[in-house]
Amino acid sequence: MKCSLVTGGSRGIGRAICIKMAQMGYYVLINYKSNVEEAEKTLTQIRQEGGNGELIRFDVSAKEDIQRSLGGWIKTNEDKYIEVLVNNAGIKEDALMMWMNDEQWENVIRTSLDGFFYVTRLVLNGMLLKKYGRIINIASLSGLKGLPGQTNYSAAKAGVIGATKALAQEVGRRGITVNAVAPGFIKTDMIEGLDEKTLQKMIPVNRFGLPEEVAHAVGFLASKEAAYITAEVLSINGGLYS
Repeated sequence: MKCSLVTGGSRGIGRAICIKMAQMGYYVLINYKSNVEEAEKTLTQIRQEGGNGELIRFDVSAKEDIQRSLGGWIKTNEDKYIEVLVNNAGIKEDALMMWMNDEQWENVIRTSLDGFFYVTRLVLNGMLLKKYGRIINIASLSGLKGLPGQTNYSAAKAGVIGATKALAQEVGRRGITVNAVAPGFIKTDMIEGLDEKTLQKMIPVNRFGLPEEVAHAVGFLASKEAAYITAEVLSINGGLYS
């Protein structure tokens, strides 16, 4: 059975990606850290549309948790193969650098960058054996442009972009593509507290994006038709920055 693993799949962009993967025919592994109710809502929506999947709980910032939960799942599900990996999990803990504490730096780096490494390394072996796979990393406008108050988040996402380009060169000959998408302002709880009316005036298309629009791009990069696209970063920001 061909599967798609989406980290941070319980809500927002992650939920939209899970639903898109199910629409493409994948059995979806919905990763979540603590909010099981929201994760179950994602699974319910998938099943309502005729798809299927399961919840898999682990903290992407904790390598022991990843190894125990995801590694255990891989060992006990030899009939299932993770063909598409979407590294979506991420957190923001914004502060100006002069006031940023150690935990704010470490939490954000571990979630986005360490999470990418430890999850991808586990899943990659199966893709190499099958000589096929799709890895899509959710980066950010912050990782391309840098945003004040987000030195931690910008550093983490810029690191993910660099890792995307490097890994793509390592595994391209084995039929595995590695790409990233970099969303701008997308209507999720990650942008709560922002002045949408003021900010959208800076965006050429004059609005914030939708999670489904990010998911559509991820779906394209996950498709067989995208086999000649790798090491790319696709901006989804309404023309705000390129």
